Amino acid sequence: MAKKIVLVATIFILGLVNWSIVGKETHLAEGRIVYLELAPVDPRSLMQGDYMALRFQMANEVHKALPKADEHRGWRQAVDASDGYLVVGLDAQRVGSFKGLYKDQALAEDELRLRFRVRDGEVKFATNAFFFQEGHAKYYEPAKYGQFRVDDQGELLLVALVDKDLLRLGPEAME
Repeated sequence: MAKKIVLVATIFILGLVNWSIVGKETHLAEGRIVYLELAPVDPRSLMQGDYMALRFQMANEVHKALPKADEHRGWRQAVDASDGYLVVGLDAQRVGSFKGLYKDQALAEDELRLRFRVRDGEVKFATNAFFFQEGHAKYYEPAKYGQFRVDDQGELLLVALVDKDLLRLGPEAME
């Protein structure tokens, strides 16, 4: 009986993992592309071993637009409770610009809804790091934008880092 329970639990867990993988693969294949501008990062933490610390310019704009705390709550408490969505406008190259916080309004053809999260008082989009093979930091130094795929729920997946001309960075791009 115990072996059957272990077998059923294993099959269930493997099914969940595979379902998650299929979901992410679909997101990568079918999500709409948007580019978000990188914000300057402390150069000492820009390249740390085999990853690049990321911050996005739009995070500063979202931070300013978030509701401020009232007298009974601390600022950090109010901001940490502010996970939500924002609206970005897309230019002809699909570079996103902050339009405002999303409040169930209808979106234009050139607008997207993006999910953001607030952690430790900082606005985050999908990730705050880009990992690469050790010794490849030089390929990513000219990074200007993060290329994301966005699904219908506004969830972001970081696909690549690109330069000012929206050209993908990395060793494969140099070939």
